[in-house]
Formats: sequence, structure tokens, C-alpha cells
Amino acid sequence: MPEGHTIHRLARDHTKALAGQKIEASSPQGRFTDGAERIDDRRLERIDAWGKHLCYWFEPKRKRDEPVGMHIHLGLYGKFRLHRLTDRDGNPKELPEPRGAVRVRIVGETAAFDLNGPNTCEIVTPDSWQTITERLGEDPLRADCDAERLWKRVSTSRAEIGSMLLNQSVFAGVGNIFRCDSLHACAIHPEREARSLSRDEFDQLWQTIAVMLKIGVKRNRIITTDAALKGGKIGRPSRSEALRVYKKDCCPTCDGPITSWEQAGRAVFACEACQSKDPD
Repeated sequence: MPEGHTIHRLARDHTKALAGQKIEASSPQGRFTDGAERIDDRRLERIDAWGKHLCYWFEPKRKRDEPVGMHIHLGLYGKFRLHRLTDRDGNPKELPEPRGAVRVRIVGETAAFDLNGPNTCEIVTPDSWQTITERLGEDPLRADCDAERLWKRVSTSRAEIGSMLLNQSVFAGVGNIFRCDSLHACAIHPEREARSLSRDEFDQLWQTIAVMLKIGVKRNRIITTDAALKGGKIGRPSRSEALRVYKKDCCPTCDGPITSWEQAGRAVFACEACQSKDPD
């Protein structure tokens, strides 16, 4: 499942390609026909990203009407294909035929995208979108995130911090790779009770997650190495070289073994030597 950096990168790229344009919407697959009719021939105003959720907002057709949103959650199999409708010289390009079961096709003046296999693709109002976002936790990529509110939840929870990191109602946008590698970077064992973290440990973890996600948006991939976190040269590492402990055999810090077990329904990876189970 795409982690939060992918969703924010999509929002950024689609905003650049389509915002301000009147779009044509259709559902080649036929499962979103009514929804496509609701947003067809409207101007795309903005795209909102929160955790693993996207919402495309379209202008009202009449001034007294409220905006209409298209809420998307990619889930495990959702995938976008972005099509440029002009070449580098500004000459028009033909839009390709839909590939596979395309839930929705959005066509603007200079670009288009197809969406296949999302977990959710639905029409929302501002009120129903607020209901969705009220169930989501803090997203460090959003300007309105509230670390103090998050600390209050973490500091009073008996849940294991490794499980809590995957709870989207607490940490929005954090997936399994960021969970494993951020905890390793902060020397925190996944099985520690959340409330056992000191304020300094929490602040370090929150900042580490934020930096990792921001790198992911910028580079359009996950890179969690020390060099990346310290702002050094990253280069073009392979997938294995770009990660710390996720699906690794050896710890990059002590060269000891990485252990793995199931936590919150996913395989978690940690170094028992570097990540203490006991608070100081």
C-alpha cells in the first residue's frame, strides 16, 4: 500500500498538471459512472492530501452550490497513470486507450490521468470529507499537523509504539517501511509501550518520520539512510541500499542480525542490540 509520501507527491504532480483546468470525467470501467457525471465539465480547484487519502475538489457549477470532491484511497492495488497531452514542443498528443479496468479517467487541457483498482473512489461533500479526516491522525506533511495533540495520545497509550505507528487514526501516512526504519533511526524498540517514550524520544521520532516523508515526496521514493536524514548526498541507491532495516539481514549500525516478527498484522524488522526494549 502506498505510504503518505506517495499520496502527497501525487497531489503535487496532479495539481501542477491539472489544477485550474476544466476537466472531462468518465468511467471506462462503468463502476463510477454516476460520480464521473457529477464532476464532468467542472474546473479542478485543488487537491487535498491527508495520510493515505486524496480529495480532488471541483468548482460548483452555480455560485450557491457547494464544491464537489472526489475522494480516493488507493489501497493495495490502486494505481494512477498520468498522460501528457502535448509533447515538449507543445504539439498535441493522442490520449491512449484505457488499459485494464479504469475506474475513472480525468482529462484536462494538457494532461489526463487514469485510475485503476482503488480501494475507494467516491463523491464527497465538504461535510463528508471532514467526517473522513476527523478519523485520521496527524500527518507531518500537512501544515496543520499538531504534534502536541499527538504527544498527548502517545504519552498516555499502553499500545506498543510499533503498532501505534501503523494506526492511521494516530500517525496518518506512516506505513510499514517508515515504521521499521524510523524506530531504528531513533533506537526505539517496536514493542515498547508508547507511554514509556520520553518527550525527547517522541520529538526525535516525530521529526525523523517527517524528514523521511519529505525526502520521499522530493525523491518520489523511500530513502531512510543516515546520509539522507543528515542532509548529505543521496545519489541513486538501489532499493536495498536506500533502506535501514526493513527486510534486511544485518543492522547498518552494529552489523548484528535483524530480527522479524508480526506486529499489528505486518512483519516488523528491528535490531535487538541497537533498539532497546527498556526506557532509560
